[in-house]
Amino acid sequence: MPDEAERRSWIDAALDRIEPPPLSSFAYALRIWLAMMLALYAGFWLELESASSAAVTVAILAQPRRGQALSKAAYRFLGTLVGFAVAILFTALFGQDRVEMLVAFALWMGLCVFTANYLQGTRAYGAMLSGYTVAIIAINNIDAPQSVFESGLARVAAITLGIVSITFINDALGAPYVFPELSAGMGKARDAVRDVVRRAVATSDPGPEAAADAMRLVAAPRDAIGVVATEFHDGANRAAGARSAVAALFASVAAARSFALAVARSGDPDDLRARVLAGLDGDRDTLPDLVARLDALAASGDADPDAVLLHRRAIDLLRQDRLAADGIEALETGRAPLRDMLLPVHRDFPDALRNAARVVITIAVSATLFVLSGWPATSSALLQVSAFAALASINPNPVGFATGALWGMPLAVACAGLVEFVVLDGGQGFPLLAIAMAPVIVTACLLSLRPATASLGFILLVFFPVVLAPANPQPYNAESYVNASVLFCVAGLILFLVIRIVLPTSNAQRRHWSLQAARADVIEALSGEPQEAEERVNLDADRLVQFAGWAGTAGAVRRATLRHAFALAALDTAAAGAQAGLNRLAAVPAYDRAVGQARAALRRAEPGSLREAAAALLAAARTGPAESRRTATRVVADLATASYVIADQGRVLRRLALWGSGQAKVQAGDVS
Repeated sequence: MPDEAERRSWIDAALDRIEPPPLSSFAYALRIWLAMMLALYAGFWLELESASSAAVTVAILAQPRRGQALSKAAYRFLGTLVGFAVAILFTALFGQDRVEMLVAFALWMGLCVFTANYLQGTRAYGAMLSGYTVAIIAINNIDAPQSVFESGLARVAAITLGIVSITFINDALGAPYVFPELSAGMGKARDAVRDVVRRAVATSDPGPEAAADAMRLVAAPRDAIGVVATEFHDGANRAAGARSAVAALFASVAAARSFALAVARSGDPDDLRARVLAGLDGDRDTLPDLVARLDALAASGDADPDAVLLHRRAIDLLRQDRLAADGIEALETGRAPLRDMLLPVHRDFPDALRNAARVVITIAVSATLFVLSGWPATSSALLQVSAFAALASINPNPVGFATGALWGMPLAVACAGLVEFVVLDGGQGFPLLAIAMAPVIVTACLLSLRPATASLGFILLVFFPVVLAPANPQPYNAESYVNASVLFCVAGLILFLVIRIVLPTSNAQRRHWSLQAARADVIEALSGEPQEAEERVNLDADRLVQFAGWAGTAGAVRRATLRHAFALAALDTAAAGAQAGLNRLAAVPAYDRAVGQARAALRRAEPGSLREAAAALLAAARTGPAESRRTATRVVADLATASYVIADQGRVLRRLALWGSGQAKVQAGDVS
């Protein structure tokens, strides 16, 4: 009895963990199945060379949101056209020499993967696709170069048909928009940032972990921002509003931590905390009152950099809060926002180079092994390996994708064999084919919606129709099925081994590269290289979000590494902002001496020199033109912030050769 009770409790616990998919998931699976069948039927009716490619296109474009599918479709079509053109070029140049053709293809794949690593979302997919499209068109016809043009046209036709099919089904069945998800994500991000800001203003700095968590929520909806532009006639305004809101929220976190640092250093003599909280609560008079107080400080003779810093950051907090509200309102209503911002993406050159090198090495090794083995399907095998390697290179979790391919390919092979030789068993009717494919497609769609099984579901959804290769009439060739099955399984195994063995990248390496990139940016900012200060804030924020994902999950080490990364970002932002302001003040003769002193202080990167330069700039502002004083106060605030960061993080900065032992490099403007 105890054993039976224990067994029953174990079964009950397992059943309790199983959650049935929501109805929206089944609706998504139904749309994808219908779109694949429409593409397949139309391909048969049009007598395309490879009608199954249209169904595979639908599988690749399968996205739960209408805008996501449209965006991916646009870049799939563009990437295919670019790959088609390059395939024709390579065939014309290297059609008589296989080695030259393979070398050119490997280098082209490396270039495409390298480029894709500097892009984001569907744009990265389009860049990567233009790489292995050359394999599909040129390498697959390496023994018949005269067929390259016809093969390319057939692929373009199949992809076009697949795009039309999924677009029609999504419109006809009312696929959900990405807008509600984006709107909810932006609202959640704004609430999280306002919580961090209130904590920083009311008490003290909430710390780098709380700031990183809030910034992660801000960064999460960015992929959907480009998608929302395709869903409405005023989508460009909505996307611009979302970008403006994201930039404002990033800047709010930076300003809040700078304000808290200044309060901890110099106190709150003017009761600015209460004023800022009142402004955040909706008091419309607070912001103009603070601006007037800052103008009075700049014109008075008893102001000091600390007071200017506090007022400047208080104004920044309220302005960024209003810009965030304006951007979110523009997203909701479709009106033009007050501004449009770029959201640059940080990418580390060594990481992108390693990904590109991994793909080139994979193609070279695979081609050598396949040729030496004498495998008749060498070109097809090389095509699959290169496609797998390229897809893994832009996946956020390449190991997870490779694992999904390792297990997904045998599953796709088994499902294709079961459908072709057991369910269909010689039948030629299209309705029977559609019904036989439905369970596998629906299952793959449901798996792809769960994060834990997303890669497995994607592989099954895409490669099930590839292995099945439905045709009219269906050949039922067992030998062809076995050859294709072995080919795909071997390709999946090679990908798994490559990701594990060839140039593996650890989070420790990514953290090192990120810190080195931040160090180079700080040296560039301190040495006075030209830069856009507002874009620098967004770039630093993106780097911090990525760094937080590589810094582990908890503990003192994570807190320390995040604190160092945030310090570098704060110093970079402050130095870049100061240099941008100094560039404007350099045109005003009254600031000539103070501007030179400030630039020299930034190159020396010493707290005392920075504060002296800030005081000199304030003195110049009192006698300078009134219209230049606000720019001067912004520079003073940035110089004071830089002095605080250097004073607090001097030990880390010395270790990174940014202060102390690195002063000679900064003074010389060495940004290597």
